[in-house]
Amino acid sequence: MRREQIKTFVSKDCLVLATSPERSGAAAARQRQGSLRPVDRLGIILALLALYLIWGSTYLGMRQALTSFPPFLMGGLRFVCAGILLYLFLRLRGEPRPSRRQWLAGAGIGVLMLVGSNGMVAFAEQWVASGLAAIALAAVPLWTALFAGLSGRWPRRLEWSGLLLGFAGVILLNLQSGLRANPQGAIALLIAPICWSLGSVWSTRLPLASGLMASATQMLAGGLAQLSIGLLLGERPSLPPAPGALLSLIYLVGAGSLLGYCAYGYLLRRVRPALATSYAYVNPLVAVFLGVLFAHEQVTPLELLAMLIILGSVALISLQPRSAPTSPTHLSKASVPDQNQAQQISQAEIEMRGER
Repeated sequence: MRREQIKTFVSKDCLVLATSPERSGAAAARQRQGSLRPVDRLGIILALLALYLIWGSTYLGMRQALTSFPPFLMGGLRFVCAGILLYLFLRLRGEPRPSRRQWLAGAGIGVLMLVGSNGMVAFAEQWVASGLAAIALAAVPLWTALFAGLSGRWPRRLEWSGLLLGFAGVILLNLQSGLRANPQGAIALLIAPICWSLGSVWSTRLPLASGLMASATQMLAGGLAQLSIGLLLGERPSLPPAPGALLSLIYLVGAGSLLGYCAYGYLLRRVRPALATSYAYVNPLVAVFLGVLFAHEQVTPLELLAMLIILGSVALISLQPRSAPTSPTHLSKASVPDQNQAQQISQAEIEMRGER
């Protein structure tokens, strides 16, 4: 019997196994059967609910933390603490130290995504409702499709329709009174999805550390950068901090940055990327609901219309059929993972909102 050749490829939170043609179909069947076990179903449901509720609630959590912690100081404390805890946990599990190149790559992505995106969201929430900030961040897949096109993967016809519809929703959102009255918040919420999308596309070309270690390096670098910006701007926390603000910061560290990443990684290893990234559709709805319920935020009909348009555009982009899978002959000759799987995993990573 011919010896089976297996090559393992690590892509952030998930493993892709490239096997010989004779065995790949059986392995895929076993994986599908295993995913239908009751214990797996329960785990998937709980992980999805965790992502929907946790990452949808981080917008309100940031707004509550801002009552005692300025935006960049708050983000810096959050990601430095989460990054240290995650790094130590992974090292205790035997994960290797990132190389110098991996640290530099993680620092670049961490600064771009956690400062340019998450930091801008926190900055905007000084004036803008948390639900409105979440709606603005729903434009991430639109910018991602555009930047992916500039790197050689231009959108197809249905994706172009979604892009045009999405940009119309973003324009409509910026016309409503809440953003027109706060130009600083409007500019920050325009920059935030651009930085997240650009960093996500760029991250696929950099030598990042594997698995959750990449997230640890990014959180450490992005958190230190936010702390530096906060100190340069003269930010100072209110001492003693309000109990609600302190609890919100602890929640952002433990749930938003640590538990959220673990739940997302669990899903990526067990379900299709389209299902794992379905939080992108649900988080704005959760954020708006929580903002109205707990922070007494107001949502105008124009904001609701803009939210429906943006979410509809994201759905249009997601409906675009995938490319045909790479043939088994090409797979065995190239000894690389299935191209369709790799593209799906890459898209899942691109749409990820690590603490959004």
